[in-house]
Amino acid sequence: MIETASKAAPLADGLETPRRHWATLTLLLAITITVFDASMANVALPAIAHALSINPADVVWVVIAYNLIVVVSLLPLSAVAERIGFRRMFAIGMTLFMLASLASAASESLLGLLLSRMAQGLGSAMLMCLFGGLVRNIYPLNKLGMGISLNAMTVGLMAVLGPTIGAFILQLASWHWIFLVNIPICIGTYFGIRFLPDVPRSRGRFDWVACVLSVPVFGLSIVGLDAVVKDPARAALCLLVAALAGWVLVRRSRDQVAPIVPIDLLRITPIAYAVGASAFSFAAQMSAFVAMPFYFKQVMGYSYGDVGILLGAWSVGVAVMAPLAGHLSTRHSIAVLCGLGAACMALGMLWLILLPIDAAFVWSMAGMLLGGVGFGFFQTPNNRALLAGAPRHRSGAAGGMQATTRVFGQSFGTALVGVAFTLSAAHGATLGVVAGISCALVAMGINIVRHFFSPAADLDL
Repeated sequence: MIETASKAAPLADGLETPRRHWATLTLLLAITITVFDASMANVALPAIAHALSINPADVVWVVIAYNLIVVVSLLPLSAVAERIGFRRMFAIGMTLFMLASLASAASESLLGLLLSRMAQGLGSAMLMCLFGGLVRNIYPLNKLGMGISLNAMTVGLMAVLGPTIGAFILQLASWHWIFLVNIPICIGTYFGIRFLPDVPRSRGRFDWVACVLSVPVFGLSIVGLDAVVKDPARAALCLLVAALAGWVLVRRSRDQVAPIVPIDLLRITPIAYAVGASAFSFAAQMSAFVAMPFYFKQVMGYSYGDVGILLGAWSVGVAVMAPLAGHLSTRHSIAVLCGLGAACMALGMLWLILLPIDAAFVWSMAGMLLGGVGFGFFQTPNNRALLAGAPRHRSGAAGGMQATTRVFGQSFGTALVGVAFTLSAAHGATLGVVAGISCALVAMGINIVRHFFSPAADLDL
């Protein structure tokens, strides 16, 4: 049974001030450390490989292991959060993340670092699965777009600052400080936990079988896609097992009241469209971020400094557009806004690969800025449709599904670029960008269908 407002005090529409402001600050600090950790760890990979004498081909598992743990654990953890409470899950996740950061800084071998990063991934997933549900319960519905845009702006700014701060740390100190810098921020969040919203808990039985089944569904899908060209037999086996596990999981979950994989929410048409569009949008964004550095270096001949500026231009576009998109999402068709955003992403990436090699640097920056503007314009309205369309007592599941869709889409986009490079070493970067354009066009197509063929899903929420 779900403990609903009928059994307790009615749920308020968001928190009152000043509690809302303190809860918002606590949430933004948690978002900051998860974004910082991922971006700074990527920058530190060469330094870690050199210091610990690790082969560069092996050190990438420091990132892969982290991401795999996140993607396979988000939905089960969101179900756990609905049962133990958001604030308790937040405190556990923050504590695990902080301890794992200390362990990562103290690691002296690849195995030790991988185990620590996996623990960090689990702690990060405990926090990430809460973000959507916390936003839904911190802000009143008429300010939900603003709350989502504030989160998106924070992610955009931290994505720009993270690599820069990471490089600055590596310039002054050892790679260990990349992980130690998390500690003060983690400690700061403890003071704000008591301001986070009280969300009704689910009293339903936790489905451990579904929890186990969800791991191969997401994990083997990514591993299989990555191996499609390199090892077709292994890829086919992974994808087959993932499909079978998914089939069993859906059949097991479809009649449950609050299933771990929220099939009940996917029956809500606006949420189903938002999930599909979000997956391809994040795949497009990650394809661009993985392939573009290679494209700018190999094809355009830019320096690493130039590449950093160009990637920053995308993030600046996201940060600048997010507040405007949040404002517009309460007044205009969500499908139209999201369709325009996806179209801008595709146009920005197409612009870049059509530029002549001797084009002025400012034109490349304009293309990246357009792609970032499109991504920021897309995400806020789409996330609003996903979060506002779910019942309040299922906000935890909606937040977990939002985070899972994001991470799975990013992993899918990364795998597509890997396939592109396997198909052609010489033209892999260009093919990777084309994969990103294709994903953006699919996201645009989903919104066209949402607007013209399912008008009920396009209502202003």
